Amino acid sequence: MTDLRVRALQYLTRREHSRAELHAKLAAHADSEEALTALLDALQAERLLSDSRYASQRIAARAGRYGNGRLRQELRQKGLADSDIEAALPEAGNEAERCRSIWGKKFGHPPLSAEERAKQMRFLQYRGFSAEAIRQTLRGTDEE
Repeated sequence: MTDLRVRALQYLTRREHSRAELHAKLAAHADSEEALTALLDALQAERLLSDSRYASQRIAARAGRYGNGRLRQELRQKGLADSDIEAALPEAGNEAERCRSIWGKKFGHPPLSAEERAKQMRFLQYRGFSAEAIRQTLRGTDEE
């Protein structure tokens, strides 16, 4: 148990982990599933492991490049609950403003043709921005 705790603390000192992510990393080293679950519960009780803190930090690190849809998807893949994700998403800021900023860095000029407009929309969709944020961004460029 102490070796497992030391290993868990080594992972947590490097960076935040979600409970599911830490469980997956430690599973091969645990004597039993019960011991691993007990360790993770203890780490949460000591506030050394927190899914909500992980979600906040992950969103803060990636919000400058991705939309809410992509951030949600990534956090779900890391095993976070929807409630933790939705609580942390407002920290990302206004999605439409982030969309416009990323669009400006990548393209910087309004689309000149339907093909170019479709290309810009696909890029922003891939980045996980909502249809409304993309519409606002491209509508703003058409007015210029």
